[in-house]
Amino acid sequence: MESLLGIACKDFVIVAADMMNIHSIMVMKDDEDKIYKVADRLIMGVCGEAGDTTQYAEYIAKNMQLYKMRNGYELSPYAAANFTRGNLAEYLRTRSPYNVNMLLAGYSDEKGPQLYFLDYLASMHEMRFTSHGYGGMFSLSIMDRYYKRDMTVEEGYELLKKCVREIKKRFVVNLPNFTVKLVDKDGVKVLPPITQKDLVLEDAKKSEGEK
Repeated sequence: MESLLGIACKDFVIVAADMMNIHSIMVMKDDEDKIYKVADRLIMGVCGEAGDTTQYAEYIAKNMQLYKMRNGYELSPYAAANFTRGNLAEYLRTRSPYNVNMLLAGYSDEKGPQLYFLDYLASMHEMRFTSHGYGGMFSLSIMDRYYKRDMTVEEGYELLKKCVREIKKRFVVNLPNFTVKLVDKDGVKVLPPITQKDLVLEDAKKSEGEK
């Protein structure tokens, strides 16, 4: 019932995640931040079992910091994705596997922006655009239609808005707010959240303009 969205362009990566914490038929929270900063130029969007997501994201973040303290430099996004995938694979073969799906987004001086898709079965793949959760059923086709490698930050943000609009229109579960974070050569930036209130106001202004 959750949604993670990510797009990687020429100069940056943007990840958006819904802010709902749902247990069975109950909404526990509507302001949860599911995008964790794990390094200076690396973020991780997580969804899945509530306890597993928080615990595993913090575990990965602390291991990234430990590696930096021991070696004097941070893991690249590719190395961090492989470390995470390997760790997920190890736990998958125990009695207590983590039920966590992730989008790992980062920036390296050698390869530029990178976006990795990881799921609870420890599969990993680098993507230009991708998603997790039921929201992906409605948003992947929109990303495929409008995605361009050389998009600006504003264009990428508007593309995520298109996806959120479609999720709100088609999905039976109400996901009113999405937190949005960007990674580029300068580090991690928090962009304005995509909220139901703002989308309604934009749609109203657009309707008035057409009249």
